[in-house]
Amino acid sequence: MPFVAVVEAYVLRSLRELGLTKETIRKAAASVRHEFETPYGLATKRIATDGVDIFVQYANDELARAHDGQIPAREIIDGYLRYISWDVTDDFPATLRLRQYPDVAPVIIDPRFGWGAPVLASTKVSVDTVVALWRAGEPLEVVAEEYGLTRDAVEAICRLAA
Repeated sequence: MPFVAVVEAYVLRSLRELGLTKETIRKAAASVRHEFETPYGLATKRIATDGVDIFVQYANDELARAHDGQIPAREIIDGYLRYISWDVTDDFPATLRLRQYPDVAPVIIDPRFGWGAPVLASTKVSVDTVVALWRAGEPLEVVAEEYGLTRDAVEAICRLAA
């Protein structure tokens, strides 16, 4: 599965968790796909949401509501998709931060590392590698030292795995 499809699935899930209807999301994605000639309408930094509607960002940096063109208060929208970092050379996602992991142990998916498996943002060590060493019976402190992590980071990762 291409990385951009993983990001689209993440955005779709996030929008659904915010309570947006399937129809609202479908219309917004279709609008972005058509307007910007991209097959990846949900994996673009041209969309944002306030939790109620989906907005599209146009070339003049103006946001407008997808279905009727109404312009929102910008400060409400800023900050959405903060879990996705974007490539500076194009409008495609570069990394995806997995929000289920706490700030003490930020985990990302980056297609350049770990074959697209979740890795720690700081060290690029795969989550599975950290968890496997802990499950093999090593104390959290030993796992942390082995991979240059804090004990709290290892504990957070292992807690989610358990």
